[in-house]
Amino acid sequence: MDLLRFVTAGSVDDGKSTLIGRLLYDSRQVFDDTMVSIARASQAQGLAEVNLALLTDGLRAEREQGITIDVAYRYFTTPRRKFIIADSPGHVQYTRNMVTGASTAQLALILVDARKGVVEQTRRHSALTALLGIRHLVLCVNKMDLVDWSQDAFAAIEADFRKLSAKLGNPRVTVLPISAVSGDNIVAASNNMPWYQGPPLLEFLETVEVPDPARHAGLRFPVQYVIRPQCDEFHDYRGYAGTVAAGSVAVGSEVLVLPLGVHSRVTGVDRFTEPLPRAASGEAVAIRLADDLDVGRGSMLVDVAAPASVTTRFTADVCWMNDASSLCPRQQFLLKHTSRRVRCRVESLDERLHVGSFERERRPEAFTLNDIGRVTLRTLEPVFVAPYDVSRDTGSFILIDPATRHTVAAGMVREVLDEPALAAT
Repeated sequence: MDLLRFVTAGSVDDGKSTLIGRLLYDSRQVFDDTMVSIARASQAQGLAEVNLALLTDGLRAEREQGITIDVAYRYFTTPRRKFIIADSPGHVQYTRNMVTGASTAQLALILVDARKGVVEQTRRHSALTALLGIRHLVLCVNKMDLVDWSQDAFAAIEADFRKLSAKLGNPRVTVLPISAVSGDNIVAASNNMPWYQGPPLLEFLETVEVPDPARHAGLRFPVQYVIRPQCDEFHDYRGYAGTVAAGSVAVGSEVLVLPLGVHSRVTGVDRFTEPLPRAASGEAVAIRLADDLDVGRGSMLVDVAAPASVTTRFTADVCWMNDASSLCPRQQFLLKHTSRRVRCRVESLDERLHVGSFERERRPEAFTLNDIGRVTLRTLEPVFVAPYDVSRDTGSFILIDPATRHTVAAGMVREVLDEPALAAT
């Protein structure tokens, strides 16, 4: 079975947590003891029925306020597919949390209240998902029971959202009418909306095809660890462990080792003690090479026919996550990219994105908490990057404050500006 990662987003009280709770409950993914605990918590809140939103709202503050604050991850499996759900918060002040939850998602479920339609937070979250490279949006028009299951109300919201998604350049949009509280059109088709002829939400999630551009890119294998067993039986073993970030690798493949700029040949691909003929994007393996080379954490094995961009200067979109200070030009940080950590400097703040209006402000003086915009970075040492829309793993990074060691920003590479040459042998 393949794996689908998706994120839920929407405004406050649109029913994101209730939707996930209903999806888990109706698909029989909740243990009995968990339901007993949720029932007790619902009674403590004075509710007559079980509040399924409590399945994801795990923090005490979330349960007391009835909102989502942090990203909650839930896992479930059906006979057709495995799923990882990221339930992200809807408040504006938690934009950084939403970016974190969506950073690994392949699909986004955006909820709107059928009584309110497309609101500012809908526009904000749609813009963020487009910025993060999510190319399939699913609009769930929730609380259809509160508009008497009106087809006209649903059609008006669908038209507004399709206009919005067209501005974002995202043609892959699916719109579903649902009621998370009653379970209409979640797992089974709703009898209250006979005018809707599409599949219920779970069936759609089980069958939707989400392309992965990283699978069709050239090999990118960041080395995380060098395996050198101490026992006599494997004293000659030397494997380079990591996760294939893009492309695939097979026994016999010719690779380029960066930053050495040296060619070598793959003699083995191992998963634990099991030898494999090949490994593809997303698989964690150890790779053996024909030559004894100075390869360690931070090195990268790449396809000889499709070498990686090696650069010290590039533009990127960053989300500033630090509430203690602002991002200004000429600041210095540690840049963590794949398994490599280098020093960098912010050359310039090029523009700031106003995600509510999609307008871009040129040359802002600073970025404050939750601001998103384009910057130009220069690194002290070469890094092996790719545009984010080609590979999320080699196109993403974080910025770390060298004084506090706190993560202050997350970034996505957009354009490589300088490519210093590396000698290849």
